[in-house]
Amino acid sequence: MQTKHFISDPTHLVNTALHSLTITNPSLAFDAENKIIYQRPTKNVAPKVSIISGGGSGHEPGFAGFVGRGLLTASVAGTIFASPSAEQVRRAIATRVPHEKGVLVITMNYTGDVLNFGMAAEKGKASGIDTEFFAMADDVGVGRSKGGKVGRRGIAGSIMTLKIVGALADKGGSLAEVYKLAQQVSSNLVSLGSSLEHVHVPGRAKPGPEDEMPEGEIEVGMGIHNEPGSHKIHASLPDLIKIMLAQLLDSNDKDRAFVSVSKSDNIVLFMNNLGGLSMLELAGVTAEAALQLERDYGHKPVRVISGTFLTSLNGMGFSISILRLEDTGLGPGKSMLELLDNPTEAVGWAAPVSTSTWESSNTETMENTVSAAADSKPTKLTFDPSHTKKALTAGLRKVIGAEAEVTRYDTIVGDGDCGIGLKRGAEAILKELDSSASLPSDVVAFVNTIVPVIETTMDGTSGAIYAIFMNALAHGLREQDTGSEKSVDEKTWAAALTSSLKALGKYTPAQPGDRTLMDALVPFVDALGKGENVKIAAKRAREGAEKTKGMTASLGRAVYVGGESEWMGKVPDPGAWGLAEFLEGLALGCES
Repeated sequence: MQTKHFISDPTHLVNTALHSLTITNPSLAFDAENKIIYQRPTKNVAPKVSIISGGGSGHEPGFAGFVGRGLLTASVAGTIFASPSAEQVRRAIATRVPHEKGVLVITMNYTGDVLNFGMAAEKGKASGIDTEFFAMADDVGVGRSKGGKVGRRGIAGSIMTLKIVGALADKGGSLAEVYKLAQQVSSNLVSLGSSLEHVHVPGRAKPGPEDEMPEGEIEVGMGIHNEPGSHKIHASLPDLIKIMLAQLLDSNDKDRAFVSVSKSDNIVLFMNNLGGLSMLELAGVTAEAALQLERDYGHKPVRVISGTFLTSLNGMGFSISILRLEDTGLGPGKSMLELLDNPTEAVGWAAPVSTSTWESSNTETMENTVSAAADSKPTKLTFDPSHTKKALTAGLRKVIGAEAEVTRYDTIVGDGDCGIGLKRGAEAILKELDSSASLPSDVVAFVNTIVPVIETTMDGTSGAIYAIFMNALAHGLREQDTGSEKSVDEKTWAAALTSSLKALGKYTPAQPGDRTLMDALVPFVDALGKGENVKIAAKRAREGAEKTKGMTASLGRAVYVGGESEWMGKVPDPGAWGLAEFLEGLALGCES
């Protein structure tokens, strides 16, 4: 459980977070005393139904993040995971929203929220304000038997309910229409969450080991306040999604079959981050859920909305919601889908794709063909490819053998991937050389067989540098083609390598002394340019790599690595060291 926080005072945290919404959306105002975020009055706008929601803090962007044109009129916040008081909500109804067309008070189905928001709604009615109250419920983590009289909990899928009724109010719907639609959407909605860990509330004592979830354990159905779920499992992501979709859609599960979805129904898939998942991981979860929905249930959702809508602080989990689209009977422009797509200025609503984009055919792909004539045009520069293959093989094998050493160095002064990256590229080039039935004797064609291998297998900064250098090397060789037969010699290679090094300088400021692979590459190329043989040039590269042990990094990831005193004079630049290994092997291969 992650227990570190930048702001540990929960009161200060909630108040500043609410205030920040007025900074990011100037149309909002903040009643700090009552923790109310509300839309500022707008002149010359027709009256609309006001919609007030809210609940405990810690679920951001819910609920204050959904205040804005096209969604909520106001939101009332409690402390973390605790409902606001009835008085706070009453003040929102009475003083912070227009009353002309009535007020819908709508919150999640949790006891504290229902009692406090409900009491405030009744006070609103008693004061003469046309007010309706509705508690949203969409969770299937707790079945009918356990939910009993309380019913389903409200979790992330209910944000779609807010979005749809907010849009209807924005389009001029009456209070009766908005209230009825809230009921209709909620009755067609199912949600289920899963989490890898409970969360720590800022300001509270750190939990003991007994509060930690065991490694690999997943709690299916965990609530958004650390409440227990339906069961705990150990499962891969595909298996977890399978279990969750079954709980959501199995019509034979009488305890949880809250919505019957047939293959002819149109559905919306709504994926919510509980706060702690990276966007990368949420994307992977979304892809798996969409895949299984179409493959196993025959449903291709008409909308897939994925993002962070209702969190449990930094909860390491996600929820899946499915909305069955049903005719609202409200006429053109007011279907559930059209209302879901309706634009809003609420900063918490993360669904930027327009209706027109969703409804396009979306089948076209870009297949531009770039002419390869320049690359494929033969040259008159010839050489013995078998000799070069032998030399390259010796260098590549030496790089592979040095992987552990390079990785160890890079783990100390970088991110630990240099050795693996060099090994991966070397193995791929060896495979390419060995798989070719006959290697071209045209030196440019030979280099061009290696270039795409580097481009596709070597990533990161060093991969880009090698790819640029090799492309420039092919160009440097081609520049020496006079149209007459010419055998490639050391002078030809030296001129091409010098040209390649110059081209590389356009894309990186790295020079010898900066503690990069250039500390090995530049001495090698310079030695060849001075007429030295490959063995001497490789020796100069090794000397350059050795010198990096005493250099302070001015480029690359090592710039940000602390503890310099611990490795200064002992650890060389991993990229330079790996390149020196290759060049030494290359020299040995040339000799033999």
